[in-house]
Amino acid sequence: MALRIAVEGCGHGTLDEIYASVEESRKAKGWDNVDCLIICGDFQAVRNAQDLNVVAMPAKYRRMADFHKYYSGAQKAPYLTIFLGGNHEASNYLIELYYGGWVAPNIYYLGAANVVRLGSLRIAALSGIWKGYNYRKSHFERLPYSEDDMRSIYHVRELDTRKLLQIRTQVDVGLSHDWPKGIEWKGDWKRLFRKKKHFEDDARNGSLGSVAANQVLWKLRPAYWFSAHLHVKYAAFLDFDHEPPIANPLPSVVRPATQPMAKNPDEIDIDLDNDDEDQGGAAVEGDPQGEDARKVSQVDADGFNGDVALSGAKPQVLDEQVDIDQNVPRGGKRNGRLNETGSAIPKAINARLPTHSKTLARLPEQTWNTKSRFLSLDKCLPNRDYIQLLDIEPLKKNEGEEQVKRPLNLQYDKEWLAIVRVFADELTWGDQSQPVVPDKGEQFYRQLIDKQETWVEENLVQKGKMDVPPNFATTAPPFDPNQHINNGEQPREYSNPQTRAFCELLQIANPFDVTDDEALQRAEAGKNIVHSSDGGMYRGNNQRGRGRGRGRGSVGRYRGR
Repeated sequence: MALRIAVEGCGHGTLDEIYASVEESRKAKGWDNVDCLIICGDFQAVRNAQDLNVVAMPAKYRRMADFHKYYSGAQKAPYLTIFLGGNHEASNYLIELYYGGWVAPNIYYLGAANVVRLGSLRIAALSGIWKGYNYRKSHFERLPYSEDDMRSIYHVRELDTRKLLQIRTQVDVGLSHDWPKGIEWKGDWKRLFRKKKHFEDDARNGSLGSVAANQVLWKLRPAYWFSAHLHVKYAAFLDFDHEPPIANPLPSVVRPATQPMAKNPDEIDIDLDNDDEDQGGAAVEGDPQGEDARKVSQVDADGFNGDVALSGAKPQVLDEQVDIDQNVPRGGKRNGRLNETGSAIPKAINARLPTHSKTLARLPEQTWNTKSRFLSLDKCLPNRDYIQLLDIEPLKKNEGEEQVKRPLNLQYDKEWLAIVRVFADELTWGDQSQPVVPDKGEQFYRQLIDKQETWVEENLVQKGKMDVPPNFATTAPPFDPNQHINNGEQPREYSNPQTRAFCELLQIANPFDVTDDEALQRAEAGKNIVHSSDGGMYRGNNQRGRGRGRGRGSVGRYRGR
């Protein structure tokens, strides 16, 4: 049975408006409830003024927005909400929950990478944005952050991508903040480039989109893939059976681009954001949010099928239909059959689209889906397409699951937990000098994952421990309205009890377990940060804090059990 899913683009802290829009939209669609709201990044889980000071944006755009009310318990999310990380985040809070966890009651961060279950749906997520020069590095950033740290911390890492690429069973929904590389050519790209003129050069020179997200999309082949980041609604379609032969998209050495990048390519710099309507990457104080500003879109199970403009309590269905089949140019007549997607792409571009290794072409039998619908949505601003509602059927129909027992609870995924156990000892935090363990290949990991799946089955599945526990707990103090915003004070590190509980559940080391003494020492070192007039900061002695970040975890203690 289909699940009722709401999808939102970039959140930018506007939770009150997003929830109000979902409520109006589900009424217009005739739903009595929403099973889950997915926010595709730039969520901005800012707990207090200190968190705000390490969000990657100029000081003039920093404001507390709505999240702190949900964190403190003053308000509660009306729907189960899950989100992934983008490039405007309180990354110091999200790193506490590297493996995923509740940032507030009923609001779940999916972690750096994850696969979770909601009913019969399997949802995979890859947080962050693509920057090739940081891809093969470890998670080295620790508080206090330099200006560079605030940006590199949200760049996708190879180790997290590698874990997702070990998935061998079918996934229903895939999520990334920035677009999978090359996806812009799989929809109505002419219309897209007319609307966003600065995209075309980046698309043609290959600098638009995420190589990592593209790899995961091709390997997992979900029925739906949702993204945000580029602040435009865009639908595309992939027919994997008709794609060209594939080779390795990643060079052996990834270097920074040597040519100048056009505006708003893979990372949206708030100072350089050239959307005429935008006032930066965050929702800016003074924007005309509210009832009359809402515009959301509806989707049915067959495609992306039309917009609903919400004005007060009287939603009105627009005449214009935005069917995914109409939004994606394909050869031949529309007769219900799926035609090749590459026919509308310029030959010179088609030859340079991302390609993949033969390893990805030899898919496991448990990954059978051949067609994927892509949708990117805008951010929550007036007259923008930032929300869509979908009825999503799981690709795999399980016996006895014809009826959905609501409300649904998030559950861990057996295969993913096995993968986490395999890679746990390869994870380091806070030490730039510590190299990432090289990829040993799918065949090597497969044997280890099979063994760990048996462990998960015996120790967690059979013992009824697969539900994600509702164990949210505050770590940092919530926002004090008397606190001065933009005072430059950085937050201290916290050891999150949810991460500790997760690591204990899986019997793996917890590299993010920080003692109070260590956190206070690092906070004292943060006083050496020099603050610039634009709200940026850098280290006065040009030194980076070091440490493997293994905390009090017991490295290797549980291996083989």
